[in-house]
Parts: sequence; C-alpha cells; structure tokens
Amino acid sequence: MDDDDDEDAIDDIDGLLHDRFVDVTRGDSGVSEGPNEVANKFYNLIEESKQELYSGCENFSKLSFTIRLYLLKCLYGWSNASFDALLELLKEAMPHLNIFDSFNKTKGVIRGLGLDYKKIDACPNDCMLYWKDHENDTSCYVCSASRWVEKADGDNQHEENIKAHKVSAKILRHFPLIPRLQRLFMCSKTASSTRWHEEERSKDGKLRHPADGEAWQFFDKCHRDFADDSRNIRLGLASDGFNPFRSMSLSHSTWPVILIPYNFPPWWCMKAEYSILSLLIPGPQSPGKNIDVFLQPLIEELKILWDSGVETYDSSLNQTFQMRAALLWTINDFPAYAMLSGWSTKGKLACPCCHYNTNSTYLRYSRKMCYMDHRIFLPTDHEYRSNIRAFNGKEEYRTATDLLKGEDVLDLLE
Repeated sequence: MDDDDDEDAIDDIDGLLHDRFVDVTRGDSGVSEGPNEVANKFYNLIEESKQELYSGCENFSKLSFTIRLYLLKCLYGWSNASFDALLELLKEAMPHLNIFDSFNKTKGVIRGLGLDYKKIDACPNDCMLYWKDHENDTSCYVCSASRWVEKADGDNQHEENIKAHKVSAKILRHFPLIPRLQRLFMCSKTASSTRWHEEERSKDGKLRHPADGEAWQFFDKCHRDFADDSRNIRLGLASDGFNPFRSMSLSHSTWPVILIPYNFPPWWCMKAEYSILSLLIPGPQSPGKNIDVFLQPLIEELKILWDSGVETYDSSLNQTFQMRAALLWTINDFPAYAMLSGWSTKGKLACPCCHYNTNSTYLRYSRKMCYMDHRIFLPTDHEYRSNIRAFNGKEEYRTATDLLKGEDVLDLLE
C-alpha cells in the first residue's frame, strides 16, 4: 500500500467537522445571544472528536470509532438489539473503552452529521402519503383504508391497561437529497471534481462523457443561467424493483430510487459511493402507476434545487454559493419507464417516441402485439434478412414485412 492509500485510510474527523459546520467556524455576522442550534451541534461533535477511545489510542477517537461501528451495522444488517448487545459486550470486556452505551445515543451523533433518513407513512393501497397537511390523518382520504395495522380480536385483551403501540401499514423511507448533495462539496477532492466536466474534459468532439452528448449541450443552451456555474449538479434517476429476500419463489417488489450526479469523471459516475439513494418504496407489490405518490418528497426537493437552489459551501474554492440541480434523464427498463413517465409501453402505440407512427400488428393466435417491421431509426435501405424458412419447405420469407403479408404463420407450420 502506498502513502496515498495510507492517508486515505486515516479518518480525517477534524476535517469532516470543519467542512460540515464551516459557517460556524467562520463566525456569524449577525448579533445574537448564545450559540445557536447548529453551533451547539458543532461544539458537541468537536468535544466527541477530541476524546480518546482509550488511553494511548492513536488510530481512533470516540467519534471515528462510533461512525465505523455504525457503518458495519448498516452494511451487514445488524438489528438495533444486536447493536446494543455488542456495545454492552465491549464495555464489559474493556471497561476503559470510551464508547456510547446504547444505539439511540449512537444514532443521535449520526444525525448530527446529517446522515439520517425520514419515515413517511403511506396508504397500504398506495393512494396517498401521510405527509404535510395529512400528517396527522388516521385513514386514507381516497380509499378510507386505515393508516395502522389492524390487530386481531384476541390481541387486544389488555388494551385498556396498556397503551397500544400503533404500527404503520406501509412506510416510505426518504433520504433527503439536499444535504447529501451539499456533502459532495464538504470534501475538497469531490468538490473540485464537480467541475471536471467543464474544466478537465477533453472537448475534441468525441463522445466520452454525457457532457459531450446533444441532450446536455441543448440543455445548456436553453438554460444559460444554470450552465454558467459548472458546480450546479446534473442528475440522472434510476429505479427498478427487486426482491430483497433472495428468494425467487417469493413475490415481493421493493423499489429504490437512486440519483447519480454526472458532473464527475466517467470513472466516478457509476461507483456505488457516488450513487445517492433518495427513496426506498416498500412492497410487497410494485407501486405501478401510483409511483408518483411516493415521488412527492423527492420532487419537492428537486423543485427547490431548480428554482432557488440552496446555500452550499465549496471547500475547494473556500466559497459559499447557491447550488442548483437539474434532473436530465431517467435510466430504467421499458416497464419502469411506463411507470415513471405515465406512458403505456404496451399495445398499439407502445413507442413513446413514434406515437401514431408505431408500426404494430396484432398476432391473432398468440394474442399479443408484434412490432416486427418497426425500424424507423434505421437507414431507409436497411433490410431485415431473417431468412425464415418454413418447416415444410413451402416458402422462404426474406423480410418481416413479407412474413406478415403472407399466409398465417400457423398455416405454414402445419
């Protein structure tokens, strides 16, 4: 391992805290009595970062060890109870170890770093979110379904004496986008890389980066004020369903919504550490056309980032600027495209680009639509040379058009 790798392996907690709360360290021009809330968080985290994990420890502080331990919990799916048990075991084996004694206290420190997420209750039938004006509702205003999981009759025997704990029927996990984009500028390395597409990209007319594409350049022409600052973030959105339980026999579909910033060099864009999880839409069924219900928190953030932007500190230039962001495109398969766009990708007009010019034919015996001669984006002299030969040697069809114009395929196979 070279020296650069050794430096990257060391946790720079002081640098992280300075970048996270740079406005506090520079001072506030306004006049007020006592430290504000942000300043209190900063001072508390500074105190934690200066505390030794144990006497003589040089590799970890109390804060850096807590962050690494919490990271392992997230990576390997430890439960909250198992995390508490691990902390108790560490304290019992090493009483001099300076760590927190519960998961709740550990999570409080993580919240101070801006690494938290929000839980938003949703209608079990995907009709609405219990959010904003409907935050305190107890039933869906569309289908009247209960917000809570209804217990069986035998489970409420002691409900008069014990306060019942209400469990939400469905919960959307929202990972706020704005603080995560702001964190890209907290590290001087990633902050300078947000300008790579403008300052370091080869502009020789070859397609090496999305910035070389027509869509990016056309967007810059239409929105000059946005393109003037190369630090403004261009985003791509990807979403698809997956089964989180590693069992193909179980029908379950959970939908993550991931945003990818394309300001970075192409060898960074597709790395997992630069993919931002924004929403986690629960199953067990696919949200279908109701996915727009779950996208509301993300859309609200995108509107803020587009209309006015958010004040962000760029550690590479030591400047505070108004960061804006735009969603340029989505990345998904055709069924997910139908859900995100609202365009039906089935039936006669399946192609969203061609619309009425879609060349489709209904196969009577297969009972499905076929798009065999739909070649609108190919050269006019291009020809499908499929060389389909009937099994009985009756006739050879050179193109898909000839095949559809001939007798029914099933007749040829008899």
